[in-house]
Amino acid sequence: MRRLDAEALRDLARGAAIFGAGGGGDPYLGQLAALRALDEYGPPVLASADELPDEDLVLMAIMVGAPVPLVEKLAFGDELVSAYRAATEFLDRPPAAVMSPEIGGINSILPVALGAQLGLPVVDGDAMGRAYPEIHQVTMTLFGVPASPFALADEHGNTLVIRGATNEWVERLARAAVMEFGAICPGVGYAVPVERLREAAILGSVSRAEAVGRAMRLARARKTDVIDAVLEITGGLRCFTGKVVDLDRQTRRGWSLGQAHIDGTGEHRGTRMTIRFQNENLVAAVDDEVVAMAPDLITVVEQDEGTAITTEHLRYGLRVAVIAIPCDERWRTPAGIALGGPRHFGYDLDYVPVERLAADRRRPSPAHD
Repeated sequence: MRRLDAEALRDLARGAAIFGAGGGGDPYLGQLAALRALDEYGPPVLASADELPDEDLVLMAIMVGAPVPLVEKLAFGDELVSAYRAATEFLDRPPAAVMSPEIGGINSILPVALGAQLGLPVVDGDAMGRAYPEIHQVTMTLFGVPASPFALADEHGNTLVIRGATNEWVERLARAAVMEFGAICPGVGYAVPVERLREAAILGSVSRAEAVGRAMRLARARKTDVIDAVLEITGGLRCFTGKVVDLDRQTRRGWSLGQAHIDGTGEHRGTRMTIRFQNENLVAAVDDEVVAMAPDLITVVEQDEGTAITTEHLRYGLRVAVIAIPCDERWRTPAGIALGGPRHFGYDLDYVPVERLAADRRRPSPAHD
């Protein structure tokens, strides 16, 4: 176990934005909440799953809803603890640790703030290895871990505990409730013993995000390429560079839905990339040729600074680079592709790993007589 100081929290927020794939909410807001918890309650403790007893219960905290309202509606106050307490009323024993279902964006930081406030360790891991828009899109679902009881709370003192027949039903019911709770609010669920967590979770992802954020900070200090530093750790690929020229973004059904158009610069001049998103970036195509798709991560970053840009902060005129990062192998299984691949979101595409798509683009076309 180790304690996270202010610099570690900033590194974590910076790296988690990369793994958010455009979603997960603005990690800077989560960083502010974690730093406040650090000041009030002391440094949060990060623990590996191997450091916890098999029978210990871990509870997960996550923001549910569209990230755009989060810019004005900071849901990190009493409602987070209220959701936690509402969920624990339906458990047979108190949780011994907390964890995030997704390492991307603000949701990587949320349990850190909660753990500091409650005096509980935060497990070094998550259940996505990225960010996804739906509650049931987690490796826990692939391994049969129920989301229920799943609690929601808002700033008005309302709480709701859902016992869904399946994790997909928890998503459907929670999504409807969140619209009444202001389009975004904290949720707490997926109580799981550490013994099951070890096989179902993506372990070490908090440390990995922190390492990415640290590499970005050091690259800036050394005046070296920040994006190259990210790609070295993540094994990702630089897919495109250009300028955002058009953006269609709407908040509907508790999601931020839309697409961004980026005109190429440099070696990509004369081409256009289109990114389609549902909170997270899901499909990226250059002149109608798909170059990356979920469950692989598609992240838009500032061209010079390398800072990740979430979908709610995309705007006309930004000069950006687009990187793609291979997802965790669990998502490349038939069950993982069905739950997190392009067809789940309504795209008529068969999943192809990003590295294979890149190799196909580099392969010369056959000569014709």
